[in-house]
Amino acid sequence: MSKSLPLFFILVFFLLTSMSGDKNAYKVYNLKGRSADYADILKAAKKADIIFFGELHNNPICHWLELELTKDLYEDKGANLVLGAEMLENDNQLLVDEYLSKMIRKKDFESEAKLWPGYRSNYAPMVDFAREKGIRFIATSIPRRFAALVNLKGFEGLDSINARERGMIATLPIKYFDTLECYKSIMKAAGEGMPEHTAQNLGKAQAIKDATMAHFIQKNGVVDQTTFLHFNGSYHSDNFQGIVWYINENLKKTNYNLKIMTISCVEQECVDTLAKEDVGKADFIIVIPASMTKTQ
Repeated sequence: MSKSLPLFFILVFFLLTSMSGDKNAYKVYNLKGRSADYADILKAAKKADIIFFGELHNNPICHWLELELTKDLYEDKGANLVLGAEMLENDNQLLVDEYLSKMIRKKDFESEAKLWPGYRSNYAPMVDFAREKGIRFIATSIPRRFAALVNLKGFEGLDSINARERGMIATLPIKYFDTLECYKSIMKAAGEGMPEHTAQNLGKAQAIKDATMAHFIQKNGVVDQTTFLHFNGSYHSDNFQGIVWYINENLKKTNYNLKIMTISCVEQECVDTLAKEDVGKADFIIVIPASMTKTQ
């Protein structure tokens, strides 16, 4: 027996050293920039009422982790899990519901709904999981034509839409603060050589998207025992602004006290440490190698 011990330790040493040479597909950090892992994300998500998964739209690691988190939360929450996404516009909710209830075929849903490029590889797995398990999936995004209207005419442009169409967006009037960094930065980036009112409308167009997603998340998720997992571009929930800000503003009018959790995805050349500018960006930050292959 004693002769086999050295061989055992040699094998363990070999395994550990060989594993250290592996390339990480991602690493997780917490709000303070300390190392964490997927198990920490899942543990926190199980305690949250609303989870924002802020993704990079063309990153396969984001989409894989979104699906894994969906599956693992379903194991814990069952039918009390509700999914939602920026990638589905609210005027397609009827089509989504018909597909989830198995009233219509997959090919009919995909041909009639307004789907993002890359839907089949990036988002269909979560929608199909909801269909298989019989859980709700909410199309939270504002119809793009209304966001374009705000971009063109400001919030005043929404005065022209009818009552039925107003049911597809956040309740008017929209509270808007152009001093929020998420809107100030987009106006600054786009404002060079652009008229001031046009740059201002860019911030408003983003705000109407955020306010509408917040509206439909709260409309479909603010009940006891419900957990709402929402997929959106990281911009819309980073630094606890965007959608998160609108939800918190809406909560001031209610007696609800919701636990909100955010995840942000970033790309770095090296994933071994978190860039200083990303510390505090979300409850959990998933760092992915910048060389990761891209989806559509």
